[in-house]
Amino acid sequence: MSDYAHTTWRLIYSAPADGATNMAVDEAILQAVAAEQVPPTLRIYAWEPACLSLGRAQPVADVDLVAQRAAGFGLVRRPTGGKAILHVDELTYSVIAPQQEPRVAGGIVESYRRLSAGLVRGLERLGVTGLVADQRAENRRLEGPVCFEVPSDYEITVDGRKLVGSAQMRARGVVLQHGALPLRGDITRICPLLAAHPDPDRVRARAATVEDVLGRPVAWEQAAEALVAGFSDALRLHFERGTLTGQECAWAEELRAGRYAAEDWTYRV
Repeated sequence: MSDYAHTTWRLIYSAPADGATNMAVDEAILQAVAAEQVPPTLRIYAWEPACLSLGRAQPVADVDLVAQRAAGFGLVRRPTGGKAILHVDELTYSVIAPQQEPRVAGGIVESYRRLSAGLVRGLERLGVTGLVADQRAENRRLEGPVCFEVPSDYEITVDGRKLVGSAQMRARGVVLQHGALPLRGDITRICPLLAAHPDPDRVRARAATVEDVLGRPVAWEQAAEALVAGFSDALRLHFERGTLTGQECAWAEELRAGRYAAEDWTYRV
């Protein structure tokens, strides 16, 4: 990991936004990177209101829609795969870079492992110890509708409990990986929102928040600073603060209206 040539990426801190906006912005950045209009980008963001997101191919039947709406949470379908995540009290990151960029080069698993080095370094800066990010997942037969219930290959765990849920897509020669880092709160809040009503005790035994593992609260800003520093240290990156370009904003508006806020996308599976 340490033999990367030092390079500069763009860093964007986004204001909290609804689920459709957040997913549209990630894809708009992908389009801009593909068009070589902007450099590789690390985006750090949050969700307002809290939102339940589904993986690209996950059936909407996995959701208890009555419970989801009654709770006041949004619902969005991600462009990436994986299972349901309740985005609340968390820090979310996205990495968007050309496939030939050494830090995301190779297959999905290989690039996943490369980027995990930055996530691990960031968590270590927060004081998290005992992190594991280099193991293949076991108990795949136990998979359910909850992203954090069972770790995937090479995802980040502490004492066997999943701490970061990440997913990836590739389009136009660009890699988009985004992921959720739960900071605090009840990790089982997602259970009543799903039709299967997963066992909260089982989810709690297999997933954790940063506050769970540290025994103290961590502010969003502190977590963001640590994560950015972790990516910088582990992947030899210099970050320049930036904002979305006018073209990215226009694409994000189009993608939000035409896809991520549209029922024919959200309910298509």
